Amino acid sequence: MVRVTTTDRRTVLRASAGLVLATGCATSGAVAHPVPSRAPAKPPPAPRRFPGLPAQLTHGPRTHPRVALTFHGNGDPATARALLREAERAGARITVLAVGTWLDEHPEIARRILDGGHDLGNHTLHHLGVNDMSEADARAEIDGCAERLRRLTGSIGSWFRPSRAARAAPLVERLARDAGYPHVLSYDVDSLDFTSPGAPAVTRKVLGEIRNGSVVSLHFGYVDTVAALPAVLEELDRRGLAAVTTTELFS
Repeated sequence: MVRVTTTDRRTVLRASAGLVLATGCATSGAVAHPVPSRAPAKPPPAPRRFPGLPAQLTHGPRTHPRVALTFHGNGDPATARALLREAERAGARITVLAVGTWLDEHPEIARRILDGGHDLGNHTLHHLGVNDMSEADARAEIDGCAERLRRLTGSIGSWFRPSRAARAAPLVERLARDAGYPHVLSYDVDSLDFTSPGAPAVTRKVLGEIRNGSVVSLHFGYVDTVAALPAVLEELDRRGLAAVTTTELFS
């Protein structure tokens, strides 16, 4: 008598003559089961409107122990990858505001950011002083980066932040809204890491000012930031502050 069972895609034939093991193949009279296809990828995140919140967002709710670490996406991609790895090792999620020409040079980084569970947004095409531009030039800066994000990810990104300014001028705010961004993302803690003050100074600046709901401005491309991030994340964890994406912070 032959008894047929199926375990972990293996058909085991037990007979008096011995044991026959067939793996991954259909036997005579047996039905082959197809390997399940991979689940479809999640749709890329798009900008969200948060009713009741202003057009320019500086910080999230002060009532919840969550903060958002936001990074200006530019510079050496190796530094960016190191920061992403460090954040993920600590279970943190970040927000990256990418420069369009940086995405042109390193197109793979956009998917790397999203695959890590992080937010990705628009920091203009060339990272120039967008508040000082004519309407046509400012529009081209915002739309140019949005187009690159859409081409690489299927979305214009979750957020817009003006280049070389903490806040958007009224014209830039309007142009960002026209491009599809309901809010402009600002911040209430400036790490000043772009001045290369040394990792201890970056750590002290961030930890001295951060609190519930804070949005912190940091940068890819600076070794001080890479060196400071582990200490920052460790102290945030000690204080019970979760580093989440900006979308999560405002949700």
